[in-house]
Amino acid sequence: MLEIRAYTEVLLTHPMVAAGPVPSAQDPDGVYPYESYAETSRRPVLKSYRFVTLENDRLKATICPDLGGKVYSLIHSASGKETLYAIPAVRPVRILPRQFFIGGGIEVSFPISHTPVQIVPVLYRTMETEDRIFVWCGERETRFGMHWTVEYSLGRNDDFLTQRTRFYNPTSEAHPWMSWSNAGVPARADTEFLFPNGPVLAHGDRMEKLDWAKDGPKSQRDIDRMTGYFWREPDCQAFGVYTPSLGSGLYHAADRRSMPGIKLWSDGVGKHEAWVSQYSLDGEQCLEIQAGPIMDQSIKQELAPGESHHHIEFWIPTDRRLDIYQLAVPEVELPEVDQIPLFGFARGEETEIWEQVAEAWRANRPELLPPPPVIDDNRWAISGYEELEAALRFAAASRPDQESAWRMQLGAWYAGKDRIDEALAELAASGEDRAWALAARLYRRNKGDHAKAAECYRSIRSQAFALHPQVTYERDLALSGIGSQTLAEREYWLARTSALQDEWLAERRAAWLADSGRFEEAKRLLAGTAFQLIHQRYARTKLWRRIMEGLGEPEREAPAFLGEDDLFEFGAYREYGED
Repeated sequence: MLEIRAYTEVLLTHPMVAAGPVPSAQDPDGVYPYESYAETSRRPVLKSYRFVTLENDRLKATICPDLGGKVYSLIHSASGKETLYAIPAVRPVRILPRQFFIGGGIEVSFPISHTPVQIVPVLYRTMETEDRIFVWCGERETRFGMHWTVEYSLGRNDDFLTQRTRFYNPTSEAHPWMSWSNAGVPARADTEFLFPNGPVLAHGDRMEKLDWAKDGPKSQRDIDRMTGYFWREPDCQAFGVYTPSLGSGLYHAADRRSMPGIKLWSDGVGKHEAWVSQYSLDGEQCLEIQAGPIMDQSIKQELAPGESHHHIEFWIPTDRRLDIYQLAVPEVELPEVDQIPLFGFARGEETEIWEQVAEAWRANRPELLPPPPVIDDNRWAISGYEELEAALRFAAASRPDQESAWRMQLGAWYAGKDRIDEALAELAASGEDRAWALAARLYRRNKGDHAKAAECYRSIRSQAFALHPQVTYERDLALSGIGSQTLAEREYWLARTSALQDEWLAERRAAWLADSGRFEEAKRLLAGTAFQLIHQRYARTKLWRRIMEGLGEPEREAPAFLGEDDLFEFGAYREYGED
């Protein structure tokens, strides 16, 4: 048997609340031009997703184009065992880059880790030959405008899933990138770690090097906290996990010359299990085995204009323990790399407006211009579309009645490409409320000019916009940077939203109390707030330590109720340093 099938299935899905109306350029908790998110609903809705299965007599792989092209399920057919954590619900949690991470399956990230399209649709195509079936998933990403495609294929007699990935940069600039294939698998106390010997970099609350054979954990029960392990000099080309209590395992093999990166991530047994439970339905635990073409996640490479990259790897589902030193890298016959399709932009609701603006500019026909996105429409000019610089200038000049909106978009586009001075000039010329808020962020973060940032906030005209939690939060950061003379102004704005149960506002109220010398009240406020768990953000931890120092009770370890992890700060996950 060799069969490919497409179908639709409903999953429980928890809707999300966007962070706010300010473009995500230079936002440490987001990535431009994508929206980022602040909350996930407690109650799910039903939502349909597209799935494609590749199946032969030995395994069945299910891919979900509507979840960023991830492998949703990988079943060992003879035993019927599921070897991935196949998520029963889409329940996003606060992990970079867009704060909407879901676990499980096999996620392919590009150009950053994790993928910015993890729970949104990408394009896909299938193909059948006599002895092999294929599904390709991908898009032209909107951050830099580069193409990525992941190819999954299955031969008639294969007992492994072949994964091949292709990247291409069609733009005139070099762009940074990283990519990891991240498999989420069920984690039990007896889940065994079958990884190469050699030196390993362990990333927990500190960074340390260890010898895996001598000091590495042998199973999930040996880890008592969230920890990542990166292999520096592995002595073989395969790795995997096997869980005796489930009778299932998953292994990975690849040529280390093109795929040197090996990683194990576990939240361990005990105090950090809640970090996994938050994206599950029943508290089931999941750990991650990862591979990539770069040694670890503190490193990015560059893709030059016109340059391509590709690599190949293999996933082996099993119902028994395998010897990684006996696992050879499979040899398969595949089409030439240039036959892997390159897709265009995947989500028309995000990108069609910008293609229409570019088309109007190319044709020199202002009547073809679409209406610009209004204040409650978070479509921001995509930084991966080079022609938009000239096209947005054309739009602003051609439609004086819409000039402020188009110049705001051009300012956001410049800010998304780190062209800060040009961004500030356009945002000032716009005078729109979104422009003032973004300009304030740039003055504060990029220029270190808190006073100028405060002036921008004072120029906002819409009361609703001025009181949005995102704006209130960032305004308070700017005002606090000026000094104690702004305490009254900060109190005024924070008081106007004091009834909102918003954790970001609670954080800033606590900061205001601490800056006012009211440390005990600040401590009670933080302790009484139901914070979400959020990875790789440490603002509350730093605030808590400042409060405790003010009380004369310095603490080394921040309490878990702050919702922040205690990882050593490592990795190139965040494009910009946090506030």
